[in-house]
Amino acid sequence: MNSIGWLTLLCCSTIVSCIDQPQNIFILAGQSNMVGRGGLINGVLDPHVPAECQPSPKILRLNVKLAWEVAHDPLHMGIDPKVVGIGPGMSFANTMLAKDPTIGVIGLIPCAIGGTKIDEWAKGMKLYNDMIDRSKAAIKDGGALRALLWYQGESDTKFLQDTESYKAKFEKFIADVRADLQMPTLPVVQVLITSGDGFVEEWRANQQAIKVANLKQVDAKGLELLTDNVHLSTAGEVKLGQMLADAFLQF
Repeated sequence: MNSIGWLTLLCCSTIVSCIDQPQNIFILAGQSNMVGRGGLINGVLDPHVPAECQPSPKILRLNVKLAWEVAHDPLHMGIDPKVVGIGPGMSFANTMLAKDPTIGVIGLIPCAIGGTKIDEWAKGMKLYNDMIDRSKAAIKDGGALRALLWYQGESDTKFLQDTESYKAKFEKFIADVRADLQMPTLPVVQVLITSGDGFVEEWRANQQAIKVANLKQVDAKGLELLTDNVHLSTAGEVKLGQMLADAFLQF
């Protein structure tokens, strides 16, 4: 092997050896506003990354191969097949590090898929199974699952019957997740939606009526949207990440 090959191997080995097992692990699930559509210009991610979303060796993500790597936006690259941008995950993790310097290495498990309905996240469905499998893989070598961060619902606002059935479906979803992960008190931070195609206010009311232990909600209403009036802008995603961190730290 020539000198360049040895140097490349040494660099790769050094990078791998520097990846620690995260101590505090968070699931990111739901649909496109959890994935993130911020920072996209004609379908390409703007190379300028907000300060709140800068990578850190203390923030890792579980990639599609179930291996830990240093996290950076777009966090859901390889997870959501659609064009992915800046979401709330990096802002969340950086806020956690700033407000709790003792937290150690944070692990993020991106699982969200744009355009998905709550029925697609029911126990036994592919999205549910993938999320559970990825979560179990994330903790097999140590670390603790600390919370599920959930932002979903815009795709379910078109029909009133979907809105009316959401509360029961979400409560069952959380019960199933906690049972399958053997974590009956797993904290959940849920985002109240701000956009959709139809019965948005009725949907929000049903979200607010959810009765689940160890659940906190943050409200996306008022956060900046893109021109499509559905997806959060980069500024909106950054703020949401900070709100999610503040809510989790109240547990």
